[in-house]
Amino acid sequence: MTGCQGQRPSIEVPVSNWPGYEYMYLAHKLGLDRREGLELKPLQFPDPQTIVHAYLRGDVPLAQLTTVEAVDLCSRAPRRCPVVVLILDESRGGDQIAVARSIPNLAALKGEPVAVTFSTLGPYVLSRALDQVGLELSDVRLQNIPLAQMPDALRKGEVKAAVFFPPFSDYAARDGVSRPLFDSRAIPGEVFDVLAVDPQYLARHGDTITRLIRAWAAAHQAARQNPAKALALAAQREQLSPEEYRQAEQGLVYFSLDQQGPMLQPGGVLARNLKAVQAVQERLKIMGSGAPVPTVTPRFVEAAR
Repeated sequence: MTGCQGQRPSIEVPVSNWPGYEYMYLAHKLGLDRREGLELKPLQFPDPQTIVHAYLRGDVPLAQLTTVEAVDLCSRAPRRCPVVVLILDESRGGDQIAVARSIPNLAALKGEPVAVTFSTLGPYVLSRALDQVGLELSDVRLQNIPLAQMPDALRKGEVKAAVFFPPFSDYAARDGVSRPLFDSRAIPGEVFDVLAVDPQYLARHGDTITRLIRAWAAAHQAARQNPAKALALAAQREQLSPEEYRQAEQGLVYFSLDQQGPMLQPGGVLARNLKAVQAVQERLKIMGSGAPVPTVTPRFVEAAR
């Protein structure tokens, strides 16, 4: 999970397909980790849910996840309830619900099969959309389908809607058999991606996490300075064209380390978001009551500045 090569600490960072997670990969690819005295080893996973399972097994000490999934981790492994040390992005359009052309509106999904992954993010976004038309999750037929299989399920007519995000939503859009009907722009401030770290690991390797955050910030700076190169590397890894990837990233908002200091304060934006997410999860009976909420700290972004 972590180690030292001479004086350079190493850390394995899980990466799944989502534009907001590409900057860890980019930091390694551009050698920015080594510039910060760190050996970053990206570990590819097929989807966020497999990263959740790896964290629960103790295979990885940290994870790039949504706040929904971070809250879910605390419910399933209270003793390893992670600490949120970095905001990777906010989804404002990235997460979406695409529907078959025969579905005119959200209300028409009543009684229809809808593809989600039971990572709790899919049901959460779907529930927030259905709320707007007076429906609940129990009013649709949830189909637990892996993200990579959703475009095919839509094309074959096995489901009438799918809850997903790039690159999977882009794969589906290529077929023209579905259209986006709802996205996370409608629920601003509710879907964040974060770097969540095992508290025991963090207590022992805080300096490694600070270096990792510096490398992540350097990757964002490199992407701003040479966007064509960064775009090409990330798009290739996600099997998208550069234009598809650019469009996908428009659904994300990134925050500088200076901006994140106040956001990560106790009682700040992210702490409030985590409590709100937990309340919705409990109301939906996706998780039981009484679980801890991830701790939030600005300590490491402040040290990395």
